[in-house]
Amino acid sequence: MNRSWLLLLAAGLCEVGWVSGLKHASNAGEWALTALGIVLSFAGLLRATRDLPVGTVYAVFTGIGAAGTVLAESLFFGAEWNAIKLVLIAVLIVGIGGLKMTTDAKPKEASE
Repeated sequence: MNRSWLLLLAAGLCEVGWVSGLKHASNAGEWALTALGIVLSFAGLLRATRDLPVGTVYAVFTGIGAAGTVLAESLFFGAEWNAIKLVLIAVLIVGIGGLKMTTDAKPKEASE
């Protein structure tokens, strides 16, 4: 896995943090962490698009954010679990993995 994919994974995890922060932040420090998560997630997203296709980057970013937020809400904030939710998360993760496996991550050459 190259650096752009790792950066995209980190950006997706930051997205999970700020999305959860939007719902659960209750003081200035938590709101500051939420804002930092927003900045870091979008900075990572933008940087990853330099080396990877934009469509793939965005699909993976939102997939990590969606699946991660559902899992985080269930693990840390007591949201309910059910079989359908778990199956849909699994389908989403398989789709993200499929995009990663079918994307050529060769760096773009500078235009002259």
